[in-house]
Amino acid sequence: MSAAAEPKTLEHQVSPIIESERIYLTGIRLVIVLGSVTLVSFLVLLDMSILGTYTYLTFTLLFELGSLICGLATSSSMFIGGRVIAGLGAAGNFNGAFSIISSSVPLDRSPLYTGMMAGFAQLGMVAGPLIGGLLTEHVSWRWCFYINLPIGGVATVLFASIAIPEIMKKEPVSIDLVRRVIPDLDLFGFALFAPTAAMFLMALQFGSGDAYAWNSATIIGLFCGAGVIALIFIAWEIRMGERAMIPGGMLRKRIIWSSCVFGSALISCSVVATNWLPTYFQAVKGEEPTLSGVHLVPTILSALLFVVVTGAMITKQGYYLPWGVFSGVSTAIGAGLISMWTPSTGSGKWIGYQIVFGVGRGAGMQVASTRRKKRVDGHTDASQPIVAIQNAVAPAQIPVSMAVFIFFQNFSTSVAAVISNVIFAQALTKSISQHAPSVSPQAALKAGSGATAVRNIVPAGHEGELPGVLKAYTISLRNVFYLLSSLAVVATVASFALGWKDVRKKQPIAEKAQARDKSGDV
Repeated sequence: MSAAAEPKTLEHQVSPIIESERIYLTGIRLVIVLGSVTLVSFLVLLDMSILGTYTYLTFTLLFELGSLICGLATSSSMFIGGRVIAGLGAAGNFNGAFSIISSSVPLDRSPLYTGMMAGFAQLGMVAGPLIGGLLTEHVSWRWCFYINLPIGGVATVLFASIAIPEIMKKEPVSIDLVRRVIPDLDLFGFALFAPTAAMFLMALQFGSGDAYAWNSATIIGLFCGAGVIALIFIAWEIRMGERAMIPGGMLRKRIIWSSCVFGSALISCSVVATNWLPTYFQAVKGEEPTLSGVHLVPTILSALLFVVVTGAMITKQGYYLPWGVFSGVSTAIGAGLISMWTPSTGSGKWIGYQIVFGVGRGAGMQVASTRRKKRVDGHTDASQPIVAIQNAVAPAQIPVSMAVFIFFQNFSTSVAAVISNVIFAQALTKSISQHAPSVSPQAALKAGSGATAVRNIVPAGHEGELPGVLKAYTISLRNVFYLLSSLAVVATVASFALGWKDVRKKQPIAEKAQARDKSGDV
């Protein structure tokens, strides 16, 4: 999980080297987005029907292969291809990890183990800039991807040596099974959603740059095309019913849609913040990549600590809703405080504000994964702590339900990343013109976040405008964190829909009565 999470943040260090003309959301990230967003719901159906125990190992090997191709890349095209393959493997691994815990861990221990898994994912996600900065600065950017090979190799050996329990019984793999399963994979729905996501994200991407105006025929055409195909996709999904790539009946369950909204808003805050925090330390503070990564340690440790603490507390106390509210509020406050940073902000504030933000994002990772389970007899047992959405539905629907949850997380983070880029680019263009008139806004956008590059955009003889440039970067980042604060508020509101339930394991009333009868108590 940590290895799969790292490349998303390591890319912040590597993109300038692979594609030097841009550092922000580029074609590399766009392809990664499309791979993870559109394939996760499709791939999980293979887990339900064909691959079974070997699915996790298959995705691990795909992730390893993609990382190897990225490390050996000699061109942008080769690098993009490797990231697509690695993104495919990471998407399957994330869903597979939840399914493995659901089928392997006792129900009353699930929150703790899920918390541990989420903690490692947080560690990989947030530690990426630190590791990437160290490797890029002192070894080579290629080792940002080579490092995944031994990690994945160890995981592959460990999983290959044990039998992973199946959530539901599957037939042995055969040509006849494949022939019967393929028609149920909703390939047409997948084929409709892929171009919808591509055109929508491309419209946002292209509109944020200087190549196309928002009212240009290209941007309008992309938005219109995405909208039309989206309507066709929705109609097709309704027609397919429970066989759809995104089953409508599942989305009507309160626990499903509330968890999707809560989890998507929270993970979007985490990913976008991880992408933009290094920009403050490098572009504004003038630090090298390694030191900027070190300055992210406060949010790394606080998030890692609270993702485990929250799981343990939910297991002990039984109630997850208070932690959901606490997570949303803490994240919103933390993002709001970070938006107040200036070029002269002291270490006490940027450390403390990151801790508040990290505590919130860590506490929320566990909440959306705790929920009641329906017993085999159809009655609801509200006392069993479990991995949430996984056990809110029948066992046969667990992979699909988790795929829907992860699908919305992937898509929301993709959209949030693009929107944050749009906000930053627009704000930087405007602020540079106001606070550093002699500096070209296009030069500022192309400079990226490197400390030296940002300072080199100031023309000779106008060195006095450097504080204005730094102020413009600070204002632009402030607007991005306004977005994150708003997303955290959405997560807070959605957390109330998760329900107030005691998820601790309790002895059923019938068993208590039998125990009293055996003991002779009246």
